[in-house]
Amino acid sequence: MTINTILLLLLSLLIAGGLSFFQYLYKVKNKSKVGLFLTFLRFLSLFLILLLLINPIITTSKLEIIKTPLPIVVDNSSSISFLNSKEKTLELAQKLTSNKALQEKFDVQSYLFDADFQQSDSLTFTGTQTNLDLVAKNLKSIYKNAFYPTVLITDGNQTSGNDYVYSFDENNKVYPLVLGDTTKVLDLKINQLNVNKYAFLKNKFPVEVFLQYSGDKIVTTNFSIVQGNDVLHKESISFSPSKKTAVVNVLLPANKVGLQIYKAKIESKESEKNTFNNIKNFAVEVIDQKTTVAIISAINHPDIAVLKRAIESNLQHKVILLKPNEVKSLQDYNVLILYQPTTAFKSVFEANQKANLNTFIITGTSTDFSFLNQQQNNFIFKMSGQEEDYLADFDSQFNLFAVDNLGFEKLPPLQNSFGTITTNGEVNVLLSSKIRNIDTKAPLLSFTENQGKRAAYLFGENSWKWSLQSHINNQSFEKYDIFINKIIQYLASNNAKKSLVVNHESFYNSGEAIEITAQYFNKNYDFDEKARLTIAVTNVKTKQTKNFDLLKGNNTYKVNLDGLVAGSYNFSVKELNSKTSYSGHFEILDFDIEKQFVNSDVQKLKELAAQTKGTAFYPNEIDALIKTLLDNDEYKAVQKKVVTKSPLIDWKWLLVLIAVFLSTEWFVRKYNGML
Repeated sequence: MTINTILLLLLSLLIAGGLSFFQYLYKVKNKSKVGLFLTFLRFLSLFLILLLLINPIITTSKLEIIKTPLPIVVDNSSSISFLNSKEKTLELAQKLTSNKALQEKFDVQSYLFDADFQQSDSLTFTGTQTNLDLVAKNLKSIYKNAFYPTVLITDGNQTSGNDYVYSFDENNKVYPLVLGDTTKVLDLKINQLNVNKYAFLKNKFPVEVFLQYSGDKIVTTNFSIVQGNDVLHKESISFSPSKKTAVVNVLLPANKVGLQIYKAKIESKESEKNTFNNIKNFAVEVIDQKTTVAIISAINHPDIAVLKRAIESNLQHKVILLKPNEVKSLQDYNVLILYQPTTAFKSVFEANQKANLNTFIITGTSTDFSFLNQQQNNFIFKMSGQEEDYLADFDSQFNLFAVDNLGFEKLPPLQNSFGTITTNGEVNVLLSSKIRNIDTKAPLLSFTENQGKRAAYLFGENSWKWSLQSHINNQSFEKYDIFINKIIQYLASNNAKKSLVVNHESFYNSGEAIEITAQYFNKNYDFDEKARLTIAVTNVKTKQTKNFDLLKGNNTYKVNLDGLVAGSYNFSVKELNSKTSYSGHFEILDFDIEKQFVNSDVQKLKELAAQTKGTAFYPNEIDALIKTLLDNDEYKAVQKKVVTKSPLIDWKWLLVLIAVFLSTEWFVRKYNGML
């Protein structure tokens, strides 16, 4: 307290005393006890009021004992229960948290983890994932810049997250308490299975399977992949103490459209402790992207044969050659290639006004440009009867789709009528034209899109020479074929905008995060932040339906459907204001990753202990772990002086006292008839 404050307090005493004396005792002949009592009450009231006005700072100090934190982190995943360590884990956790000696030395705090990390001691052993990396990240966040030990009660079998050995702070010791059976037993396991989520109809898709063996004798196994009752692949594989792993590569046929579910399994005559890891279900969605392309031409030209061969190099593409007068209906086609259109194509253009198919128009010396001016409005042609050779110039800024430069600048020129080609509207140019190294600033190959309808234009014939030159340069037609098929793929895509767009997978594994996201757009195709989206999920087998709301995130709505059992589900997402809806289907495959382990991962836990200069212990060594923690002199309690400064105006009880004194004074005066 400063000298100024002390002087102000003394002055307050004088003022309060003087005013009280002046009111009740000055020139009073008979000084009664009531007068003295009223003087005392007034003195206290005035002094406290002045005290609050001065508002001195009251400083207090006390000593606190800061103990070293001791986080005891327990594995809550279902693998603990599966490895028959549930009761032992509860016993170990209870023994550590209730130990009085540990409580005296440390600030003992209990945590549990599975896919998440939380402060709790309510163990259920129902977690579907084990993420030890998350434990390390959370402890670093909670105990920043602190020096402390960690007791980690787990089997060490991690199913998600980064490698936990190097995740923990190496300056803070970790003492793993290893759960589960550490005795090595014979076990066959499908360690990993790699397969693409999608395959094309009538193609074959690769499956890569990694098999693992644990044992000390020679074993012959049968590995198979089945679909329903059909065995698609079967082979015999031998393992031995020197051959612990095997990799199987299989090509499976994609003969049916839709979600196809398969089962990979390995089996032998040997008895195994765990057979859950002998089987792995997987799924592939087979897509029929068969695109039928109609090449319509009134003339014969080598370009047509080259285009047909290049397009059909993709097994999902089929080409039909037609003359204009042979076109009766366009409903069987996905893309039209109109080669050098003339007035004979009038019926084709009229039919496409109804069919609204995307088109690829190729012009040349036989093209009727006056007719073409009438049938489209993307370009204006002013052409002469003279022929000209046009070289190509590749635009590296083209971004409608990914395309490689085939060395277009060095490819033979294309022939077209000489004249000017003027763009009308937005045009994306992939190749521009040059005449003898003079840039004409006119397009050679370009793309347009109007109201969802796409079109490509190639202004020149003899592109068959490009195919031939590309083969000479690369000893293969592959690069040219890819180039042509990317154009067809762009034209075959449906770019119609939808107001409700829902993203989901066709299948999920049990225990995985099942997240479905959606976007809703208003009539201007702006993201609607006020949309009300709900989802109804129905189990196909049980017919049970669950309803959820989709929560708004960053330009998307999402829902998490974790907790659904394995099976087949139909779902419907609905926007409640507009009644717009989307229906879909997904499968949850029966696969419990927590049941894939036979033993605890002792080696990993020992590596973690060594990395942090700690020690790994087994359940029967719990007393040794407690002794190690208690005997370690690195973890000492710290005595800390805590100084607290509080202004007097924060003391609310002073206001109460002032009110009491003033009220008492008023009642005494009233009672004695002094008012």
